[in-house]
Amino acid sequence: MSVTEIEAPPYAGPLPSVGTVAKLIDHSLLRPELTRDDVLAGLATAGEYDTASVCVRPADVALAAAELRGSGVVVGTVVGFPHGSTTTAAKASETAELVAHGAGEIDMVIDIGRLREGDVAYVEDQIAAVVAAAGGRPVKVILENVFLTDELKITGCQAAERAGAAYVKTSTGFAAGGATAADIALMRRSVSPSVGVKAAGGVRTLDALLALRDLGATRFGATTTAAMLDDLRRRLTGTADAG
Repeated sequence: MSVTEIEAPPYAGPLPSVGTVAKLIDHSLLRPELTRDDVLAGLATAGEYDTASVCVRPADVALAAAELRGSGVVVGTVVGFPHGSTTTAAKASETAELVAHGAGEIDMVIDIGRLREGDVAYVEDQIAAVVAAAGGRPVKVILENVFLTDELKITGCQAAERAGAAYVKTSTGFAAGGATAADIALMRRSVSPSVGVKAAGGVRTLDALLALRDLGATRFGATTTAAMLDDLRRRLTGTADAG
């Protein structure tokens, strides 16, 4: 399923440097049809642009860790993806295995149905189990907002923070909706400044990324990394201060 691209007007504020924006991006390599060659090409892109991380499928973690060793790019991966319906023990075990293979960040999907039915304690305990299994590595908690009311988005964000998550995240990119400006603003208000907010699903242009950054997003899942950063480089060409 393809999430609708976020529409944003041309960004009118001061432009950050290419390096600054690159370190906001988790270059995403999660589509199921990607071949090994596709993954290698994506890893090369992440390395070339020096993104914050590359988010790969669990089976690709060891490959990514080997290819990016010594770079400034963290290897991230997903747990309970994309539906979030595996058990707490399975999510914790998956996390521990992926950390052993070289994962430095974990993006986990909550049990969406449990949150929708009001079993917040279960959701919080499950997040805490993944945080523990990650051994201090950042855990980003995917709420899949398209299935939630605003009240449940707030509840999910607060549960994630109590459980020790480093980020709350809008979406997997594989449901019927992705990041929205309203959700980013709501999530930013729902957690303390120490917790990041990751926008994922539909962030395909530089203008959309910068608009959501101004609303409080601190990380972005993106597949169009090269296009966005090349666009920024073009805009900065000839300016007095590109930094």
